[in-house]
Amino acid sequence: MSTRDARERGRQPQARILVIEDDPGIAALVAYQLTRAGYRVETSAAGSWGLDTLHKDIPDLVVLDRMLPGLSGDDVLRAIRNDPATRSLPVIVLTAKREETDRIEGLEMGADDYITKPFSPRELVLRVDAILRRARADGVSSPSGERLLVMGPLTVNLDARQATLEGRPIAVTPSEFRLLKALLERRGRAVTRQQLLQETWETGPEVASRIRTRTVDMHIRRLRTKLGDVGNWIETVRGFGYRMRAPEPR
Repeated sequence: MSTRDARERGRQPQARILVIEDDPGIAALVAYQLTRAGYRVETSAAGSWGLDTLHKDIPDLVVLDRMLPGLSGDDVLRAIRNDPATRSLPVIVLTAKREETDRIEGLEMGADDYITKPFSPRELVLRVDAILRRARADGVSSPSGERLLVMGPLTVNLDARQATLEGRPIAVTPSEFRLLKALLERRGRAVTRQQLLQETWETGPEVASRIRTRTVDMHIRRLRTKLGDVGNWIETVRGFGYRMRAPEPR
């Protein structure tokens, strides 16, 4: 695919992606597909090397295998999320672990997306496209001033991509930020899991049909924990989705 084709599809041609994968065949396949799609790709065969590469020059997104020699993919993901410099870095987990519990673990640790092997190269590119496109949209500043979503002690700064609770920053991942934004923009209204899935991860029908809405549930659970008491404002609408609603004043 040419740079012009990539631009016409709304992709950022020069976005940098770091692939941390110990299987040389899979690493080569992922690198080939993403390079063909217009991205700049670096690969690393071990977790420790991947972290070193990442900290030398932080990429726009990481594709991370969970089962790495030495420092595991889980350890790498924890290190990324615990470092303020990389906390908001989008991460797609690519793994042979296919069980529901494995998916839940990956999402709970802070993965923005989870793809199991064997995988569709086209789907991987679509997922990368969606995450980076959303990240760029979240980062666009308004010339008229900061755009804020405020609900009681909770504030979401759309320009700074920062959520604060009573003035204190909340360590949310990019996916959690977009999920919180989607709920606040529709405060008081019920939103389906499928709507949240498509808006938060910007998936089209061909991808959304393959992603279980359990992904949304796991991110909601993590978000509730980080919000403390305010997390109870995210109500579960049984059989439908979620709603953000503050309690009525007494």
